[in-house]
Amino acid sequence: MDIAAAIRKPAGTKRTAVIDIHSHILPCMDDGSRSVEESLQMLRALKEQGIVSVAATPHFYGMKDSPQSFLQRRGEAAAALRQAMEPELPQLLLGAEVYYFDGITGAQDLDLLKLENTGYLLLEMPFFPWTERMLHDILTLQSRNDTSVILAHVERYFPYQKKSVWAALHAEGVQMQCNAEVFLNWRTKRRALRMLHGGAVRFLGSDCHNMTARPPRMGEAAAVIEKALGADFLKQLETEAEPAAEFAR
Repeated sequence: MDIAAAIRKPAGTKRTAVIDIHSHILPCMDDGSRSVEESLQMLRALKEQGIVSVAATPHFYGMKDSPQSFLQRRGEAAAALRQAMEPELPQLLLGAEVYYFDGITGAQDLDLLKLENTGYLLLEMPFFPWTERMLHDILTLQSRNDTSVILAHVERYFPYQKKSVWAALHAEGVQMQCNAEVFLNWRTKRRALRMLHGGAVRFLGSDCHNMTARPPRMGEAAAVIEKALGADFLKQLETEAEPAAEFAR
């Protein structure tokens, strides 16, 4: 079952482009939400922006943490948040923003960090020019039958990588995610729109951490995309962005 069949948008909801596939909305997991109430505020803001499902993707650092410890903490945070959530708030899909580390291709239990019920692995890369080894590791992960790599907030790597890197990764099926803010900044908007229109970028995320410095801005980004690329493109993006086989209620 794809996301279009798994998630039904409530009547009267404001429409945006896609689900929010990248957020730090779970309380007390990382540098994101500091409390259940702050998480609820972000969820309510996303609801007002038309989001019906949000991927909770706290940071995972493989050189500092084990998947088992991370999953236990994530489960406790998700349970606390779900217990306080109103029924009409966006559904939560649990995942992780996995920071690249040496040996990632041989790491055990990496599958446990994918977005639940999917093969998607949200991968954060370092902010400097990537080595051939790093590129090889991305493609090795991508080549696995049960894995599809999504590069998190790809716009942040633009200053460090050659354009040929994006073409090579896109050719091998590596997916890319942009943050909503990139469409709201004149310095980055044009390139992000080109990559979105060309199919290199398929996923959007708020990457929200709080309601002050880094709030959810998915609705604003959707408006920019619709103005630049048209309502039909926005609708197609919503339909084709399929980050989940099924959302567990």
